[in-house]
Amino acid sequence: MGEDRRLAAVVALAQGMAAAHGSREAWRAAATGACRALGGSFAALSVWERELGRLRVLVNVGELAEGEEEFPEDEAYPVHQFAEITEFLHEQWAGGGEPDAWVETAEGPAAGRERYCHQRVAALRRRGRGCCVVAPIVLHGRAWGELYVARPAGEAVFGRGDADFATVLASVVAAGIAQTERLEEARRLAFTDSLTGLANRRAVDVRLERAIERHRRDDAVVSLVVCDLNGLKRVNDTHGHAAGDRLLERFGSVLSLCGAMLPGALAARLGGDEFCLLAVGPPADQVVKAANELCRRAAELELGDGVACGVASTEDPIGPVRSARRLFRLADAAQYRAKAERAVKPVVAGRAGPDDPVVRLADEPSQDEGAERRRFRGRHAP
Repeated sequence: MGEDRRLAAVVALAQGMAAAHGSREAWRAAATGACRALGGSFAALSVWERELGRLRVLVNVGELAEGEEEFPEDEAYPVHQFAEITEFLHEQWAGGGEPDAWVETAEGPAAGRERYCHQRVAALRRRGRGCCVVAPIVLHGRAWGELYVARPAGEAVFGRGDADFATVLASVVAAGIAQTERLEEARRLAFTDSLTGLANRRAVDVRLERAIERHRRDDAVVSLVVCDLNGLKRVNDTHGHAAGDRLLERFGSVLSLCGAMLPGALAARLGGDEFCLLAVGPPADQVVKAANELCRRAAELELGDGVACGVASTEDPIGPVRSARRLFRLADAAQYRAKAERAVKPVVAGRAGPDDPVVRLADEPSQDEGAERRRFRGRHAP
């Protein structure tokens, strides 16, 4: 391959990884780009999991052999079977060298090469491949994993020039992985509450919009549980804000635990003392059961005064739900009703008969919504 074509291949690989949305797409772009650049028929990207002592395959692309999957769940190999990923790298660095790529063939050691791995040779033969080039991936100064590209038996064997080019490609992949990790961390922070580690209001808004779209399209059941943690101000005033933060964190853990009763539910802190659970799929009664458990556990917390909890589900008689905003207003109104009544169990929108005050409040808000909510809570509500 000429220099211009190799440069174009490097640019294409980098652009593919930069355009990826999330790690899995980035892994696929890295393996696919390297496979094309090196003229291979198969490529894999693997990560070295030090704590487990294994090399785990993240993605396979190209012509897959029997038993290989694009994104395998459990394809991993003990590192001692491929000691070069650790021993060779340390030896190279100790001598001032770089983590260069190398070539393996189904016939044994490649010409002019000192390293030799029986397991790789056996794997090549077993899968009908004639040769492979292996390039260590180094990230943040440590061996992160490897890039592996193979050709079928009968095709030209990779040469020294291919190994050198694979080393360059591995460095581009490392840069792409680092960029992906930074972007994912930024996304995580943007959608995570820093105190409790739960999702934040932004994450709920995005997920709820998608859920309502699914409800309109497939009639999926969408349920929202909105909670107001009682007594936070008293805890802050009496015991200090550090104690208040501990109460918020503890309730966040309880919310997460109860949310686990609903497969795929999103547990979130909306802000201040308000939290929510968003569930898509589970029936309304199952959501109410989880909300009951949440109220019970919240009442047992050492600090605070339990929780006011409201539930709204598209499966209940609340009328058509065509927007995320309406479902949120219904759950919010139910929560305020629970607060006003000092209810020890959740209030569920639509279950108080045809003239349910929760539905009426949600659908006919006054111009001064704050005043309406204060009236709804009751004069003596905390």
